[in-house]
Amino acid sequence: MGKYHYLLVILMTLSQAVSGAENLTKLSLPKGFQISYFAQGIENARSMAMGTRGTIFVGTRSLGKVYALVDEDKDGQADKRYVIAEGLRMPNGIAFHQGALYVAENHRILRFTGIERRLNNPPEPKVIAKLPRHTQHGWRYMRIGPDGHLYVAIGAPCNVCDAEGFATIERMRTDGSERHVYARGVRNSVGFDWHPVSGDFWFTDNGRDWLGDDMPPDELNRAAHSGQHFGYPYCHGGDIPDPEYGHERHCDQFVAPVQKLDPHVAALGMRFYTGKQFPETYRSKLFIAEHGSWNRTVPIGYRISLVQLEGNKAVSYRPFIDGWLGARHRVSGRPVDLLVMPDGSMLISDDYAGVIYRVSYQP
Repeated sequence: MGKYHYLLVILMTLSQAVSGAENLTKLSLPKGFQISYFAQGIENARSMAMGTRGTIFVGTRSLGKVYALVDEDKDGQADKRYVIAEGLRMPNGIAFHQGALYVAENHRILRFTGIERRLNNPPEPKVIAKLPRHTQHGWRYMRIGPDGHLYVAIGAPCNVCDAEGFATIERMRTDGSERHVYARGVRNSVGFDWHPVSGDFWFTDNGRDWLGDDMPPDELNRAAHSGQHFGYPYCHGGDIPDPEYGHERHCDQFVAPVQKLDPHVAALGMRFYTGKQFPETYRSKLFIAEHGSWNRTVPIGYRISLVQLEGNKAVSYRPFIDGWLGARHRVSGRPVDLLVMPDGSMLISDDYAGVIYRVSYQP
């Protein structure tokens, strides 16, 4: 029985590999770009961060695990996989700074010191901050800014409501001190980045539900400085008053989005392209992972979109990778987060397919 079981495992593995390869062929990319698997079998893969030694850390939302992936031979595929934490509460948020890994659970932020030296024997984490326990929009997104501070999104605990202490992006030191609200009126941001030239803070935001298939839009926003308000719950998309809260404050009191994204695409991770492998025309352009709609009559999203900027204005918004949504609305993947690698390639996490893709360019 042992021999037959072993053969069955081999056949199943080969079948999964063929299936995975077929999924890649369905994806549409611009000429010269290729997509491959950096890692497969990474169940519920969500936010990503890269360590000093090149380790790729991956958070999850529903699985409660944090992965570490290592590409030892630098061939564009992970050779080793570690589970450095499990049994956590929505550990979606991941950030790395000065040798330490920061993990944002739903209700707290953890710090694993010296983690890359101990991937197979992780240290006990230290709690550096407490967060609200509400679970709706409670999967935190987190990054380290150019100033060395932690930025973490605190999503609204509802579809639409005016709840104190929520719908914000907070900023704090890496020990949890000097914590304050950086941006308000942000319903549910699951992606942000800093412009490589200006240093301005940019973020995606998911629009409210149940105003119809075509409104409101998701948003791409720019925060020129701390303390700005981006409209939620009073105004959506810069010019759509909320039916319940819109009478309390006018849309012209808030910062309007730089780009209205398509409605309900679930815009999550975003990155300015800072590498040198892609053609020069892609430098400083903005890539957005659109996870895909869940309650729209005709689904949309399920793609990587590209936004071109001129200064602080968006001049184009179009698909870059498409095809995870197929005929008869068949879904083969849902992109979540993006990460630009040192060689200029780009990683994309997919919590539906449980994989990390690698996008590269060869003219």
